[in-house]
Amino acid sequence: MDLDMLNMFVIAGGTLAIPILAFVASFLLWPSALIRIYYWYWRRALGMQVRYANYDDYQFCYSYRGRSGYRPSILMLHGFSAHKDMWLSIVKFLPKNLHLVCVDMPGHEGTTRSDLDDYSISGQAKRIHQFVECIKLNRKPFHLVGTSMGGNVAGVYAAQYPEDVCSLTLICPAGLPSTDSKFIKQLRELQESKCIDRIPLIPSTPEEMADMLKLCSYVRFKVPQQILQGLVDVRIPHNEFYRKQIVDEKSRHSLHENMSKIKAPTQVIWGKQDQVLDVSGASVLASAIPDCHVYILENCGHSVVVERPRKTANLILEFLALLHSIDNNKKQA
Repeated sequence: MDLDMLNMFVIAGGTLAIPILAFVASFLLWPSALIRIYYWYWRRALGMQVRYANYDDYQFCYSYRGRSGYRPSILMLHGFSAHKDMWLSIVKFLPKNLHLVCVDMPGHEGTTRSDLDDYSISGQAKRIHQFVECIKLNRKPFHLVGTSMGGNVAGVYAAQYPEDVCSLTLICPAGLPSTDSKFIKQLRELQESKCIDRIPLIPSTPEEMADMLKLCSYVRFKVPQQILQGLVDVRIPHNEFYRKQIVDEKSRHSLHENMSKIKAPTQVIWGKQDQVLDVSGASVLASAIPDCHVYILENCGHSVVVERPRKTANLILEFLALLHSIDNNKKQA
């Protein structure tokens, strides 16, 4: 083998080795960085762009895809301690011509966090309304989707700003005085014992993260130890904020208090094996909201968005198609 050919193989081998070594080093030493890169790559692959919007001195971080058209835009509100990228698994199964907006909730990820801000459910709904006005999303009514805490905020938003919302999807929403779940019982015991440093939804070790995933999911995901460590590393700087949100929350039943004011056609999706928020909440909503469509997913827990993304996306699309058909029939009548 001549020298030029040998040099070519050395250069080619080195070129391949560098990204492989970088990946291995990230996986072993900086798993949290690898998780951030993963979300960045997934956003790019799905065509989601990250932008910022400012309301006075308050900054919202959001991602979006598509433009507003004849079909309603879709605004998606994530759950407690999550961020806008949690919706990517569902975005994957939604048409690219739909206008999608996923925003970081107040105090979460890239959206402003301030000790002076109001993080009650109604306070968050007010902030989301400011965001909607910032990006002029309410130039025409939009479809609002929320899960868990975000579902609580979405329901209150639809009740308080009915002119903004043409339809609503609530996925395992918080804010209802339903039957005690495993998590609610654990939380009550911790509060009674004044031991609030080990709340199940606020992990600080890989083992606690694994326990949280088991609590939130019926499906048992096999997550490597390094990835669990990375997930914990990403959350730890925010854990005190999350803990304060749970302990100081005075509006636990906000959705229940506002559901009679919801006039928009509403879709409720719930995992039958939800251990965080009991599935009985679905019947509470169905009995209070006039035009309510309920879907209970078998073999699914609280993390519906992660466990059943394709099914959830299809249910949302079918619901929107149904509403569009009903609207057309009314116009032709």
